[in-house]
Amino acid sequence: MTIAQQDISRILDQPVQTSSGEKIGKAGQVYVDDRTGEPAWVTVNTGLFGSKQSFVPLAKARVDEGGLTVGYDKDRVKDAPQVDGEEHLSPQQEEQLYRHYRLEYGADDSAPAASGSATDDATRSEERLNVGTRRQERGRARLRKHVVTEQQHVSVPITREEVTVEREPITASDREAALPGHELSEEEREVVLYEDAPVVEKETVPVERVRLAKTQVTEQAQLSEEVRSEHIEVDRDPL
Repeated sequence: MTIAQQDISRILDQPVQTSSGEKIGKAGQVYVDDRTGEPAWVTVNTGLFGSKQSFVPLAKARVDEGGLTVGYDKDRVKDAPQVDGEEHLSPQQEEQLYRHYRLEYGADDSAPAASGSATDDATRSEERLNVGTRRQERGRARLRKHVVTEQQHVSVPITREEVTVEREPITASDREAALPGHELSEEEREVVLYEDAPVVEKETVPVERVRLAKTQVTEQAQLSEEVRSEHIEVDRDPL
């Protein structure tokens, strides 16, 4: 099924996958052929967080409810030449892309055609690291209250009454008033003595508020990863 003008709106921002169902990225812009006006290329946002934009031919593509399916594997799409197409692809940019996808450049068909002949060049590819971060849970913190019993020693001032004997001599002037008559008798006097008793009462009072607060700490993480690259060697046959 050929991608036509009416399919463009169905392509934009849709997921892009290979014919085997492997996800490649999300469709960005659609570029049309200058001669026919039909869709010819689509940009796909690949790489970590969609940081890379790759061009993919629409010649072998189809669009359905699941998104856009292209006729190239994920590695070939991700390794496509980095082309800043802006609003128009130059002939040099198109030639780079055609060569990468092994298509015949300058064919008369409205869409790029696959080349059936062998080429005299080779594409060298290499792996590159796309480094970023993803947010993940590193642990949890929680507040928990529990009751601790401890002994407190406090000093409380207390007052008590003690009895003392005070003696006052009777003089001749007040003798008659102090002791009427001269009879001897037995009697007793009583006073009440008081003292303070320590009393302890407990009350619960709020003393502080405690809450959890998060702070962000940024540090440098050292990563180590192996990358592969293709090297080209030339074998010469003796004449």
